[in-house]
Amino acid sequence: MSSFWSAYIIIITFGFIAGLAALIYFTSTMKLPQKPDETMGHEFDGIEEYNKPMPKWWLQLFAITIIFGVGYLIYYPTGWTGLGGWTSEQQLRDEQIAHAQRYGAVFSEFARTPITDLQDNTQALRMGQRIYENNCSVCHGVSAAGAYGFPDLTNGDWQWGGTPEAITTTLLAGRQAMMPSFRNVLSSNEIDQVTQYVMGLSGQPHNSSAANRGAAIYANSCAACHGGDGSGNQALGAPNLTNNIWLYDNPNLSLEEDIKLTLRSGRQGVMPGWQAILGNDQVHLVAAYIYSLGGE
Repeated sequence: MSSFWSAYIIIITFGFIAGLAALIYFTSTMKLPQKPDETMGHEFDGIEEYNKPMPKWWLQLFAITIIFGVGYLIYYPTGWTGLGGWTSEQQLRDEQIAHAQRYGAVFSEFARTPITDLQDNTQALRMGQRIYENNCSVCHGVSAAGAYGFPDLTNGDWQWGGTPEAITTTLLAGRQAMMPSFRNVLSSNEIDQVTQYVMGLSGQPHNSSAANRGAAIYANSCAACHGGDGSGNQALGAPNLTNNIWLYDNPNLSLEEDIKLTLRSGRQGVMPGWQAILGNDQVHLVAAYIYSLGGE
């Protein structure tokens, strides 16, 4: 925390505490005339509110709360470590050290075993699954079936390769996918024609006449990444267009509309790298688990 925010929080907190303490002090020293059995004029269902001071235990509890607030602010850190010497960063480091001491040897042992050999190791796959569920399922789903814009890891369709080495590289370093927009490159009619051609590549119903005209446009504008036959290029992360598996399959749009939207607007996909977060040994276990779901 910066010095500014530390001072900001301390001043406001102490200001409120001082204000509350002053409120208790001045109200407790006020001497107001009281009439026996005086009511406040409020009545509901025969129940009246009497003009009585707050119970002493209530005021004492209020004072204890103020003292606790001052002690808490002094004991725990803001811009300084506090009297307790505790920080959330240090607690995290201590927990990470304890975790490494407890599981480090197990992770290291599995890390020395090739991913293909771990496919028969139930313990390794279960550990990889738990790490996956804690870190990866928010995007790819608990069942790894993916979602809109997040690949299905169970169907054998690997945009960047499904070998143990490719999966490990993806996990460690992440991936940056980019489909350029053709809005300013192709006319609306040309986009329609390419769309029909791409639909034909995957065996979907399409306009054959428009697809024939779109073939030449595809060869000039799309084949460099997706290949002349549309089978994709894992080195570039260019998807296979022939297997009817669509990463951006919006349930509210038809396939034709989806493809046109992709051509007009392009796509940006980012897979974060996990080396700094999980480390090589845990990534190895996650890669083994993902490979077991449908690796090449």
